[in-house]
Amino acid sequence: MVSDEASDRVLVCNPVSGSGEHVDDVVELATDHGFEIRKTEEAGDATRFARDAAPDADLVAAAGGDGTLNAVVNGVAAADALETTTVAVVPAGTGNNFAANIGVQGLENAFTVIEDGRRRSIDIATANDRVFVNSCVGGITAEASSETTTESKAELGVLAYVKNTFETMGSFDSLPLRVETAPGPDGKRTQAWEGRAMFVLIGNCRRFTGARTAQANVEDGLLEVTIVEDAAAVNLLGDAAMQKLFGRDSTHIVRRRTPSLAIDSRGDSVEYSLDGEMLETERLQLETEPKALTIPVGDEYRPDPDEGELWPLETGTDR
Repeated sequence: MVSDEASDRVLVCNPVSGSGEHVDDVVELATDHGFEIRKTEEAGDATRFARDAAPDADLVAAAGGDGTLNAVVNGVAAADALETTTVAVVPAGTGNNFAANIGVQGLENAFTVIEDGRRRSIDIATANDRVFVNSCVGGITAEASSETTTESKAELGVLAYVKNTFETMGSFDSLPLRVETAPGPDGKRTQAWEGRAMFVLIGNCRRFTGARTAQANVEDGLLEVTIVEDAAAVNLLGDAAMQKLFGRDSTHIVRRRTPSLAIDSRGDSVEYSLDGEMLETERLQLETEPKALTIPVGDEYRPDPDEGELWPLETGTDR
């Protein structure tokens, strides 16, 4: 399905995302809407296909989960084509968290949004020069990620990985970290937190709270940082306990809103999940690139989900 001539519409399809039952429907819909279709076969294909297509394509669509979208956006960025190429989301993964946040509901709706939806310029973020769109989670192990069930991911989103880490490992060896955030809104000073943490969670389009479908403002040029302190290591095996831990009233959560931050490990290297793609490092430098990515969004997308009332980010221990 790859033509010799460059196409102005290219769809990158991951045939093993989710249940894998989406492929025939995606191919039919994409063909009807004038897409050249490229199916991935091995690691790196999605990034390479997007990088090769972006210089000539007006639109590159990612059919898969959050990891496929991550790879496609990284490919467009590698081609230095973010200003000229729109990236569309065709949700065919397990959780499809990002798609839900931008109002894309299912395969057929994705193509309706591509044709008729509004275009919005949203923030992306970089972690050691690798792009992520939805979230960066520190301390999630590859083992826990791979063993997390479809049902759990649908229920809790990325917090399912946190929950599954405790279940699979029994006890979690907390991370000795220093997290330094740049000045945020209203001229707030640079802030540093240092101590032992269970996890550090950075959301661009995702907010880490008790709400299962919480969306952060992805057009404000800021990342939402959540540090789960070691003192929170209590009984976290139940969904209710996990929701309570990430609720507004937790005493072991530190939150920040910042355009950039640095995370240093005081011990071994830490494994981070960037939209489900793994990165291991001792130092992580994260920055936002405001309104760098153009995407079609559905009718339910709200640029400012807080409607001007910002989520409080000074809870928990403030150092």
